[in-house]
Amino acid sequence: MSHRISRRSLLLSAAALAATAGPLAGTARAAAKTPKVLVIGLDGALLTRIKEADAPHLDALMAAGLTAPSSIYANPLAPTMSGPGWSTLITGVWPDKHNVKDNAFTGHRFAQYPDFLTRIETAKPDLTTYAVSSWAPITDTVFSSSVDTRVSTPSAEYDTGTTSRAVAQLKGGDPDAVFVQLDNIDHAGHSYGAAGTQYADAIHSADAQVGQMVAAVKSRDTYAAEDWLIMVTADHGHTDAGGHGGSTLPERQTFLIATGPTLVPGSVRYDVKMPDVAASALAHLGIAIDPAWNLDGRPVQQPRPDDFDALRAKLTPRTDETGIPASVLGYTHTPPTGWSVDNSAMGTGGVTEWRGWSFTTDEFWTQSQRDQQRESNVRARGVFAVADGDEWYDRTVTGTFDSTLVSPAWPVTGGRTATLTYTTYYRHESPQKGEVLVSYDDAAPVTVRTYTGDIPSRTETVTLQVPAGARTARIRFRYSGGNNWFWVIDGVHLSAG
Repeated sequence: MSHRISRRSLLLSAAALAATAGPLAGTARAAAKTPKVLVIGLDGALLTRIKEADAPHLDALMAAGLTAPSSIYANPLAPTMSGPGWSTLITGVWPDKHNVKDNAFTGHRFAQYPDFLTRIETAKPDLTTYAVSSWAPITDTVFSSSVDTRVSTPSAEYDTGTTSRAVAQLKGGDPDAVFVQLDNIDHAGHSYGAAGTQYADAIHSADAQVGQMVAAVKSRDTYAAEDWLIMVTADHGHTDAGGHGGSTLPERQTFLIATGPTLVPGSVRYDVKMPDVAASALAHLGIAIDPAWNLDGRPVQQPRPDDFDALRAKLTPRTDETGIPASVLGYTHTPPTGWSVDNSAMGTGGVTEWRGWSFTTDEFWTQSQRDQQRESNVRARGVFAVADGDEWYDRTVTGTFDSTLVSPAWPVTGGRTATLTYTTYYRHESPQKGEVLVSYDDAAPVTVRTYTGDIPSRTETVTLQVPAGARTARIRFRYSGGNNWFWVIDGVHLSAG
């Protein structure tokens, strides 16, 4: 008898025991549940249109769990196309790592950054993995042959066939991790545009298919003994007129709808990004994420508090900018508690939004000026800090841009090391300069890192040697220059040794 048949028998027994157990067995019952994952991808779906459409099943999932709108890249990192989008969702890394730049997948690095089902098979080969898609390259190319079952639905069957196969597997099989891709929303977007009734109708049809899959999960004989994480997402958005691939915000839109035992019903988060889908699936199945994998995703079940994200309620609409919709709340000069901004050397005038360090969001900042690589700021999350000399100079100024972002005084241990980490993205043009400085016990700051050339979006780690007797450290990020480019800082953390 195979391990899967044996485990199913055990699950049936566990379910029967759970049904007769008394109230004191609750904790043991929860601990005994078997984790399982279902990921449903809706190609080209816009969250805003889902909310407007007749989509009761997706509405129910949003009410039962987490909804997280987010945005993706644009060229030169990658165009907003299906190849890069699905590769990012499935591998848990951004295009600068998996190297998929189009729908041809030329030069992909899936051997180095494999799909999450392959990682599951490597870590726990006894688990059953299943992938089915209406768009064949996903199951033919992105998912590897290590996956137990990969099915590319014949074009004549399209999403109907994909759904029936997924339902059969979820209802009658014993899968541990399932990926399903439905394609018709994207087809409707290309043919009729995202503002048309046909696009809304395609969402309604896909919603019914999502409902069939969720019902199949809940109808399982062993459902009471199982712990399901269900995630619904999209690879990119669409323009109202139809199409994608460019840098407009509608094309760059994606989302995650997720339900699971640790996710708060009806909650909305803005710190979730595309690669988190893969990381969340791995974490739910009890697979430790090895730092050597160099994933960009992090589990949605394990949120990380960030000082800048606490500013979301303080964000205001545009002041001088004209290209940003007036309805978008997206910037503030008010720093988080304990932080400060030193503008004593800052010039006057300029665009108000960007005078000195500002706190903003992708939705707001990227619309200040498209196609100048602001869309490549993929590793910052939620609210982040920006020093943008280029945008500040779009109105008359006096002096130069010279602003310093100052952290709280964090505790350190004298004579030991401390580790500074932060997400950064820096685009350079001389005489611009970015400096990271540290001061101990508010003594004179010392430079520990200098930027005088382009730095792609990444996480930086700086080891600090704390002087003997020092008790606190304060970090400074100083941006100085003229009508040059920008610097993004996010996720600043100091770990005392």
